[in-house]
Amino acid sequence: MHSEATVRQPLITGGKTVHDVTNDICSRVEEKPAKSWLLAMAVSLTLLSFGAVAVWELVWEGMGSWGLNKTVGWAWDITNFVWWVGIGHAGTLISAILLLFRQRWRMAINRAAEAMTIFAVICALMFPVLHMGRPWLGAIWALPLPNTYGSLWVNFNSPLLWDVFAISTYFSVSLVFWYVGLIPDFATIRDRATTATRKAVYGALSFGWDGASKTWSRYETVSLILAGLATPLVLSVHTIVSFDFATSVIPGWHTTIFPPYFVAGAIFSGFAMVLTLLIVTRKVYKLEDYITLGHIEMMNIIIMVTGSIVGIAYITEFFIAWYSGVEAEQYAFINRAFGPYNWAYFSMMLCNVISPQLFWSKKIRTSISATFVISIIVNIGMWFERFVIIVTSLHRDYLPSSWAMFYPTWVDVGTYIFSFGFFFTAFFLFAKFFPVINMAEIKSIIKATGDKTEK
Repeated sequence: MHSEATVRQPLITGGKTVHDVTNDICSRVEEKPAKSWLLAMAVSLTLLSFGAVAVWELVWEGMGSWGLNKTVGWAWDITNFVWWVGIGHAGTLISAILLLFRQRWRMAINRAAEAMTIFAVICALMFPVLHMGRPWLGAIWALPLPNTYGSLWVNFNSPLLWDVFAISTYFSVSLVFWYVGLIPDFATIRDRATTATRKAVYGALSFGWDGASKTWSRYETVSLILAGLATPLVLSVHTIVSFDFATSVIPGWHTTIFPPYFVAGAIFSGFAMVLTLLIVTRKVYKLEDYITLGHIEMMNIIIMVTGSIVGIAYITEFFIAWYSGVEAEQYAFINRAFGPYNWAYFSMMLCNVISPQLFWSKKIRTSISATFVISIIVNIGMWFERFVIIVTSLHRDYLPSSWAMFYPTWVDVGTYIFSFGFFFTAFFLFAKFFPVINMAEIKSIIKATGDKTEK
């Protein structure tokens, strides 16, 4: 006798069996590329090519090809860096924290979210490297420099150096976590391979996985250890990124609310990007039975909660600026809302505070089209948030004669497009040649959460 759970909706629909899971997910890797995939790759490679021209112009001509000036020394470059780091947060949150809390709904979306994290962090690292002006000397500058009175070391008291350690550690742990989860699925593709080349490639990637009981036990132990290591990184990485601003004395930056505010904003934007990618992936690869409306609704609830936290942080900033009695601090926030960049400030408020509140309606948060549109709006708003924090706090300082406006050049825009081109190219290659859903974990929950569960 078959009956459906009365408390929760099934996580996997369509009455899938273990064999169905293997066929549905492996077939996407084994079949020839679809026309939609080829078209998407063509678009992303076009963006990558145009961006590469801008990067070449930047490296050849130097930092002057960006729109920076004597007053605004950070602008699109650091804005894009912080934005991409934020997007890279959702993958580890889904994989590590939700794993430790035994949330089964994460199992269908964690693989794509982890891949997104890896690619987003690489995109983020592009901007500090390019900002060096001479990136080929960057590794040398990070080392102790010879000096008559002893070696000159980098400043370990600088949050910019803390960024290097935090983000490199986060990237390393996330990469290992992602790859360890892929090993059983690589072995499945290896065993189904019909050509010697495919069998050799996926055999090497699977590290000799044999599926024995002891192997599975070690796999689960390593996953829990990595989840434990990754969990504090979710909170620490964007906290340290926020220290780039919070430890300064610039009005608008010198505030203690930045660490929790940045972490909430990172989760907010990360989940929005996961939704944008997964909604397209589930449609193109026909994975509606695995990435269901239940998954989308749960992610929308997280976006709604973190969006509300970000909105409270915006209000708190204004209150603390008023309560401080510091004229320069008060002016920094008045300038954000009513100065020459007020269009960016109100765009941020509309996208980040107003739009997520639409998810209070169950009809909207279970609507695929509405979710897709709002997820894009949220990430536009989070980019504006970083732009507002950085540029509006710099362009008017204590000396009115130094006030200046920032205007991006085509190289600023092109460098940003380059990061998009790389991100989507990498994600499309991942979606084609790697299993986009974790087969091993999905198989473990079919009997408990399928829509034909036996009692």
